[in-house]
Amino acid sequence: MFTWKLVLAYDGSDFHGWQIQPDRPTVQGELREALRRITGEEVLPQGSGRTDAGVHALGQVASFALAAPIPETNLARALNRTLPASIRVLSASRVTSDFHARHSALEKTYEYRIFRGEICPPWRTRYVYALNTPLDLEAMQRAAARVLGVHDFTSFAACDSDSPYHVRSLHDSEWIRAEEDQLLLYRVRGTGFLHHMVRNLVGTFLEVGRGNVEEAAIAAILEARNRERAGPTAPARGLFLVSVDYGP
Repeated sequence: MFTWKLVLAYDGSDFHGWQIQPDRPTVQGELREALRRITGEEVLPQGSGRTDAGVHALGQVASFALAAPIPETNLARALNRTLPASIRVLSASRVTSDFHARHSALEKTYEYRIFRGEICPPWRTRYVYALNTPLDLEAMQRAAARVLGVHDFTSFAACDSDSPYHVRSLHDSEWIRAEEDQLLLYRVRGTGFLHHMVRNLVGTFLEVGRGNVEEAAIAAILEARNRERAGPTAPARGLFLVSVDYGP
């Protein structure tokens, strides 16, 4: 058996997330079917994480084992011919048998994109949260810095989170202006993320930007370990899984 690592990009708009679901299109399901058609083998690719319905990826990672001795370039090419155009394999490589897309991951980076122009072009609406109301970006930046380090993120996890351990470590948390594209980006990097965690962070920081939540309240929200204390969940369409780091 050969263990494989794929790096994938996908438009999550028309999928019900990564994880396979009965009678619903998912990224994992499409990848499993493509591998079956190419190799005849029944495998279930494991992703670095389960992106939600409508969430996109620039660098999702998947791993699985195959018996077929396919050259690396041939597998990537065959998958891109078989998969829908909304899913692309950026690279395919054989790795050591102990590699696992989720368990071997050390860090992940996510980006949330907000369009700040008055009229969002229709070709961008699937990939941004269009919001041009006034925001205090400096307050949002200070609020984002308050979640750096090791914290219990229960207040920012979805109520249906199945993780029993909500402590995570964030190494980057910042807002970035991309003036030429009329975008406001939230970029966050950490050891792991809970269900809806990034979208709940964004929703809370936007409340700070609107003046509805004090930036200093972030510490109390974390301490409360109560989802009701944090802000609303930002729409899925603005979120991208940018990359997954596995170290040297």
